[in-house]
Formats: sequence, C-alpha cells, structure tokens
Amino acid sequence: MALRKKLIEVALPLDAVNKASAREKSIRHGHPSTLHLWWARRPLAAARAVIFAQMVDDPASWPEEFSTEAAQEAERQRLFRLVEQLVLWENTTNEELLEQARNEIRRSWRRTCAEHRDHPQAAELFDPERLPAFHDPFAGGGSLPLEAQRLGLEAHASDLNPVAVLINKAMIEIPPKFAGMPPVNPEARAQMARERELGMEREWKGAQGLAEDVRYYGKWMRDEAEKRIGHLYPKVEVTAEMARERPDLERYVGRKLTVIAWLWARTVKSPNPAHRDVHVPLTTTFMLSTKRGKEAYVDPIANGGRYRLVVKIGTPTDRESTTSGTKISRNSFKCLVSGTPISGDYIKAEGNAGRIGSRLLAIVAKGDRGRLYLSPTAQHERVARQANSESSSVPITGSTQYIGVRPYGMDCFGSLFTPRQSALLATLASLVEDACRGVGSEDDRSYARALAVYLALSVSRQANRSSNLSFWHRARETVEQVFARQALSMVWDFAESNPFSGSSGSFTGQVGYLAEVVARLPARLPSSSATQHDAVLPHSSAGTLISTDPPYYDNIPYADLADFFYVWLRPSMRAVMPSLFATLATPKDDELVAFAFRHGGKSEAEGFFMGKMTQALGCLSKQAHRALPVTIYYAFRQAERTSKGVASTGWQTFLEAVIESGFGVTGTWPIRTEYTGALKTKKSTLASSIVLVCRHRVAGASLSTRREFVEALKSELPTALAHLQSGGIAPVDLAQAAIGPGMAVYTRYAKVVDATGEPVTVREALTLINQTLDECLSAQEGDFDADTRWALAWFEQHGFEDGDYGDAETLSKAKNTSISSLQTIGMLQSKAGKVALHIPLALRQDWDPRSAGRVSAWLTLHHLIRVHHAGGEQASLLAPTSTA
Repeated sequence: MALRKKLIEVALPLDAVNKASAREKSIRHGHPSTLHLWWARRPLAAARAVIFAQMVDDPASWPEEFSTEAAQEAERQRLFRLVEQLVLWENTTNEELLEQARNEIRRSWRRTCAEHRDHPQAAELFDPERLPAFHDPFAGGGSLPLEAQRLGLEAHASDLNPVAVLINKAMIEIPPKFAGMPPVNPEARAQMARERELGMEREWKGAQGLAEDVRYYGKWMRDEAEKRIGHLYPKVEVTAEMARERPDLERYVGRKLTVIAWLWARTVKSPNPAHRDVHVPLTTTFMLSTKRGKEAYVDPIANGGRYRLVVKIGTPTDRESTTSGTKISRNSFKCLVSGTPISGDYIKAEGNAGRIGSRLLAIVAKGDRGRLYLSPTAQHERVARQANSESSSVPITGSTQYIGVRPYGMDCFGSLFTPRQSALLATLASLVEDACRGVGSEDDRSYARALAVYLALSVSRQANRSSNLSFWHRARETVEQVFARQALSMVWDFAESNPFSGSSGSFTGQVGYLAEVVARLPARLPSSSATQHDAVLPHSSAGTLISTDPPYYDNIPYADLADFFYVWLRPSMRAVMPSLFATLATPKDDELVAFAFRHGGKSEAEGFFMGKMTQALGCLSKQAHRALPVTIYYAFRQAERTSKGVASTGWQTFLEAVIESGFGVTGTWPIRTEYTGALKTKKSTLASSIVLVCRHRVAGASLSTRREFVEALKSELPTALAHLQSGGIAPVDLAQAAIGPGMAVYTRYAKVVDATGEPVTVREALTLINQTLDECLSAQEGDFDADTRWALAWFEQHGFEDGDYGDAETLSKAKNTSISSLQTIGMLQSKAGKVALHIPLALRQDWDPRSAGRVSAWLTLHHLIRVHHAGGEQASLLAPTSTA
C-alpha cells in the first residue's frame, strides 16, 4: 500500500500548540478537567492539534496538486494558521472553525479513499462517506476521545480503571444520546410553559438541558442532605465574651454566622512523661490567613501543662514560631507545652496504635466583608465528634513514595475522612438514587441512569474537598483538594469544609463546576462509547485511528489513587452499572505500570511493563488503520545521568516496546506542559511529554550496519531539521523533535548491527541521533563552542527574560553543557525555577579571559559590549576581551 505522509509526520506549529496547552492550565470554569479529577490529562489543545494533523495530508505528499516546494509550503502555512486558531480555548465551541477543520479532514480522507479504491477491503476501510472510527485504549481523563469526537470522528474510549471509564462515559457517550433535549425537572418545565405562553420558545443546544437537570437535582440532594445531617454543621454564634477579646467582632455580637470551614491539627500524646495525658498539636503553621491586610493567626497559650488556642488578627509578633507551628523538620515536631522533640518514628508508632487524634484550631465563618476567623469552641468540637457513620474498610494500597499516609496507620480509606465527612459522603451517595427515582418513565430509565452518573461524580468531587487530607490555602482562603499532587500525602493541619455553606468546598460548588462542563460538551456529534477493557486484549477490528496516552512506566499509581474516588462512586453506581462497579476496589494486578512493590523487584517490574506494553501495542498495531499514522504520548524525565550520558529508563523501555510491536517511528513532538510537583521535594520539575508518531514497519526490511545507519542520519537529518525549523519550532524543543526523523531511519531497518554483529540498541541509537543533531546544529552555527550554542538558542526564544529551568536544562543537554556550569562562569542566573541570561551591564567587571579558565564566544562578546558601554571604543581596544 502506498502511504502518503500526514502533516504530523512533517511539520507542526508546535510553539502555538504549546502556548495554548500551557494556557489551559489556568482555565477552570467549563474546562472538561473540572468534570472530575484524573491525573496527567492531556491538554485539549494538544489533543485537538495532534488528531487533526494525523488525519490531514502534508502538502508535499501530493505533488499532483502542489507541484512546487513554494506551493507546498504555502499550503502548509495555511494549515498551520488553521491549527493555530483551532487550539485556542476560546474556539473550543466555535462551530464555524471546527467545521472548517472537519472539512479539511474529510477532504484528505476522500483523497486517500480515491487512491485506494481498488484495495480488496475498500468498502470496509476506504469509504469516502464514513471517516474511520477513533480509539484510545488508555483513555484516562478522556481528552483524546473528546477531541476526536469534536473533530467529527466516532470516538471509542477504553480503560481498565472504572473511574476513568465513568469519566469518559460522562464526556463522550452520554451527551450525544440526549442532544438538544430540554430539561425534565419540574422547575424548568414550569418556566418553559410560561415562556411558551409568551411566545418565547427556548432552544436547548447540545447537552444544556442535561446540565440544567444536573443543577436542579444536585440542589435537591444538597437540600435533602442538609435536612438529614445539617445539625452536624452548626452556625457559630459570636458572643459578647468573644468581642471583649476581639473588638473587630463587636458588630457580629448575637449573630449566628455560617461556617465555611473548620481548621484542625492532628495531635499525639506528649512524649514528655510529665505531660503524657496532654494531646499536643502537630501543625506546620499557626497562620490562618496570609492575605495582605487580612492576616490572622492562632496564638497558642501554654500554661501549667495545658494550652488553649486563641485566634488573633493582624501580623503576629513572633512570626517565626507562628509560621513554623510546632514543626521542627519534615516529619518531626515539638511538644507545645514542654518543648520536647517529637520524632517521626514516635508519631508513626502512635499512628499505627490508633492514637493520632485532632484538635480544632480555628473556625472560618462568613463575615460581612470576607472571611472571619474565630477561636475554636468546645461546642463545635463536640458536634464534629457526634457523627456516626460506617467508614470504608477498603484497604489503601501502593508505595509510600506516593501513598504517604500509610506509615501513620491510615491503612483504609475510611481513615482519610472524619466521622462527619464520612456521614456527609454516605448521605449524598444514598441520595443519588432518590434524586433520579422520579425521572423518566418506568419503561425508559436511560435518562435517569445518565443523570445518576453526573450526580455520583458530584459526590466523588465532594470527597476531594471533604477529606482530612484537604488543606486550607492561607493566601486564597479556600479549601484545597486532596490531590494538589499526584499522591495521597500526609497533611498535619487539615481543613474540613462545610458542604452547605455555598462557599469554598461546598456541594453546590461541586455540582456547579460539573454542570458547566456538561453544558459545553460537544453533544451533536457522532455517537461514541466508553468501555472497561484491558489494553493487552483485542478491542476492535482493523481500520481505526489511534491516538493514546499510556501509563508512564512508574510515574503515577493510577489504580491506588483512584480507589479514593471509587469507594464513594460504588454505592450509587453499583445498581446503574453493576459490571463496572462489581469489585470492592479498582483492578490493580493487570495495571500497566512498572512498580517494584507490586511485582517483586525493579527488574521484574521492568519485565512486566515491557511484556505488557509490547502486547498492548501489538493489539493497537492490529487495529490501527494502515493508511493513517498512530500517535502515542509519553512523558519522561531526563534527569537520569549515567557514565555514558543522560538516559531515561522508562523512555527507552517504551521505545523498545513500540519497535517490538511492529511499529516504526516517523515523528516525535515535545509537548511542554507537564509541570508537576516533585513528590520528595517542593521543587517543580519539567517532565517532557513526547508525542510519538508511528507507522507499521515494512515487512522484509533489510539489515543495516552501524556505519550505514550513521551515514543515513547525516544525509537525512539536516533536511528534516530544516522542516522542523521552518515550522517555527522553539530551539529548546529541537533535540526532542529530531528524535522522530532519527528513529525513522533506525526503524526503517529490520535491525542495525555493529562491527561485531551485535545489535545497536535503542539507547545507542538515541546517542547517535543526538550526536548527529549536534553536528547539524554546529554546522548551522559555525564553529561556536557548546556554551555559545546554548546561549544563541536560548536567546532566540527568551532574549534576556526569564525562562523555565526545566526548558533550560533540556536545552543544555542537547548542547552538551549544563546549567550549573553556565552559572559558574557567570553567563546566567538561576533561581526559583527560572533561568535568565545576564545582560552585558550585569556581568562581572573583573572578568579576564586569560584567567577565566573556560571562555565562550558569547561571554567574551557580551563582556566586550559591557566594556564599550562603560569606556567607549578606546576602552574596548585595551580590554583583554578584545584579544580573547
């Protein structure tokens, strides 16, 4: 079969895609990520651009229509302009623009079908009136199936994890079934009847009617839950005694204020024998609000072996002890009443014995002009402990690297919730069925079941803000989610939200966020599906467009984390989707991740990952359409340094699996949006997310020697590099993008062997590609040294402005230098995760190239500029830099 290249195999306006993808991180209202949390979601902008470029022809592949290079480049730039508009968040629901994109896809598809009209399976595989179906076998958060559906493809999502499957059903499967349908709730019906009487007939577009019902029945659940357990969430009365200590409270005396949150600290018995009966707080800070002009803090007053906690406003006099709380180091504290150190081992022992408690630090209430911080009261602490609800006994599994609560005796999911939180979530989960009972007819319960999915997801969302791992953001004054990071981390001072407050962490807010997403989902598009399925098993027949985002070796324990939500989804979803929620916890044994703790060691885990990933990619290879490339996302860290250079075990293992499954690599595109908090430090690191573009390898390919491989690289890489640069690709991304054309050469052969007949490994091939790339860039940049080549590339993208450290480090490896050495010689400054080249006037005045030891053309030139600025031409001629 003759294969013509698609746009993604030649060029892509990557800078525009990356900027749009990065911008998405700050968009909340209406963004699909706010339907429900899932880890490491692909940005919609990247997903949309990649799938579009997978389906649309590169102009150079059709010389019959674009006969000259100029015509081809003009057409390519036209497509680039469309992609640049397509990726913007504002255009997510721009039907006119989306239809342009769909027409481009149809045009390319009809062209492909016409060329293959004589194919034996033309009717099945090359129907010009029917686009290929789309499938993502690792659907996760659903960005890829959603964007395939938005571009006019019938999308199919599958995943082993039931939480991921439910999210995908909510995004791509349910909305098209009820597109254009008005809401059914009595309030909306009454309003529509009044509008009809006035001759005002409203059009319910897409899933807007469904979203309206989610809001209505979500509010009913909230109100009904308040009737049942509202007494557990009392208001706080401001007394005259409170006002005597705090004059700012005088205006509130006698008023009962709605509580937004209760702020707690975990406690243990003092290790000091003289105070063994005293439970002392383990708190990282006594600050309650750091917002300028609204500072508030807890003043702990110890007296006679006892202590009380008083909330004060303003800036504390002893700021250091207030901001550090009772914390000494990462996991150790000090006794508030005696100053005795409390070691991490002691706290763990107390936790495993079930003796870690909690103490109310403060109450956050609704004031007339913002948050009001009040001292804890015995009544509020007593009410919180009155709740009586059965807790989940599902065990918490996973490595303590990600599941940091387990060493402290928190070994089942019930331990992650206070009694009051468990009562809340159990009540809300039980109300899902009640809310949907009167919806639809007895003969057709499909709409009621659909509505139940969104209401259950709202309860699950609430769990993320109603756990003893939720925390108070002191600058924003909000209750923050448990999964601020991709881990279940221990939280010493936690925030318990009031679900009935209407403020931060309330159930109204969870329903509102979710409903806003539903209203924007692309409902009037091809029907799609989401199913639970193991990726190593066949899913569909050949002829499918594939774009997928598989697990990243050992980066995220999806199943262990997803149980946090599963235990609250299962009670309400078991009757709606019995097969999906049949088990007590999510499947783990077959999850495709390389965790040593699960497979008996590091090498066993790598073997499991390699074997299963090769199987999964083999299935994917069988169902992928032969006329279309496959795209696979993969994130990896580049911080693994070996004696032979920089390496990434997960990345190389994954590439090996791709090749073993019968694929060749034709493109690699770095999507620079994977900023994640490191699990062991607070430093943010960049994990490059690479989109691999693959094709089926040609049967009967020849062998190649290492020398022939290197010669082919030197012959072909410069042309490929020119194409990448013409697409406006940022210099920092060139090294990763060049892997694609380099691996295309490597995978063209059945095998590449060295002089001894041994195969050239993927690791060695990557090294050779990087060396060849460096030679190409060196030829472009003349005989400049490595430091100067780094500076030129960095300056082209950032000038003298700040850039992200991760980008700088990635570029430094491609240029054979390092950020630390560049900082040592005074070329740049690096702090707070940012890097910037020094402007000439900021360079050291005593610099002398004769004694500097390491001299670069860039640094020499900019010192010369500094000297010329200060002393003019004469000073420049006399300066040692002029002869360097």
